[in-house]
Amino acid sequence: MTTDSVEPAAVIDVESARPRIQPLRIIGGLLLASVVLAMLWFLVSNERFEWPVVAEYLFNGSVLLGLGMSLMLTAIGMVLGSALGTFLAAGQLSDFWPLRMACMGFVGLFRGIPPLVQLIFWYNLAYLLPRIAVGVPFGPELFSWSTNDLITPITAAIIGLSLHEAAYMAEIIRAGILSVDQGQRDAASAMGFSRWHTFTRIILPQAMRVIIPPTGSQVIALLKGTSLVSVIAMGDLLHAVQVIYNRTYEVVPMLIVAVIWYLAVVTVLTVIQRRVEEHFGRGTSRVAVKRTARAKERQL
Repeated sequence: MTTDSVEPAAVIDVESARPRIQPLRIIGGLLLASVVLAMLWFLVSNERFEWPVVAEYLFNGSVLLGLGMSLMLTAIGMVLGSALGTFLAAGQLSDFWPLRMACMGFVGLFRGIPPLVQLIFWYNLAYLLPRIAVGVPFGPELFSWSTNDLITPITAAIIGLSLHEAAYMAEIIRAGILSVDQGQRDAASAMGFSRWHTFTRIILPQAMRVIIPPTGSQVIALLKGTSLVSVIAMGDLLHAVQVIYNRTYEVVPMLIVAVIWYLAVVTVLTVIQRRVEEHFGRGTSRVAVKRTARAKERQL
């Protein structure tokens, strides 16, 4: 039998090929759809959710003020925590061992203490330190203030959340810096770059691909963590709805109001996080590469 007598194989057009039917995926999709429909029916049919009450208080003035306070605490805590976390990360990577040990001790301490305990501790700092003084160590005092006047609920919340956030951001930033190969630093040094230019133009842009995803998660975690400040009578979102349902006894609908606002803000933050990740992931992420290619096609 010669090769000339063999009939050529059928040519398969990839564009017209149909995907194979996968029964397990179909069954899984139907199960997920049934679960979602059951949950929606439960939310709609159960009158105890009191949706008219939710609609009434969703844009209530005190609720919006509490939301604004939660957002403000998140922003301040994240800025201060990131700044202090950057210093702690640099300290842990330093070859000066006293500084390295001090930074490692700080991170270990404030990562180990729950944020709720920290908030209560800072709020009751006056029990241990009635007055806060500034002066010469073991010498005369120059200035002093009453601790109760300085440590208000908002200052206790800012201190507690910022220190807790700094410990986590230190580890995130340290991991991002360590993810950049040492050869990048050596190449920059060989080209005459200073340490500052090496860090800002070579190390940091590459480290951001590792830093951004967990940092976005930390922002969301901090936003939800602001609900803890209600225990020190801080007027955040949760405290605002608690004040209302303590008066009206409509606990479930007021908690749903808080849940709706938390979900709305977290959704917006998640979208922003994805955009920032794509920006710093240009050239490495498939999605970023496709978007860059489409943008170039539009320009042409």
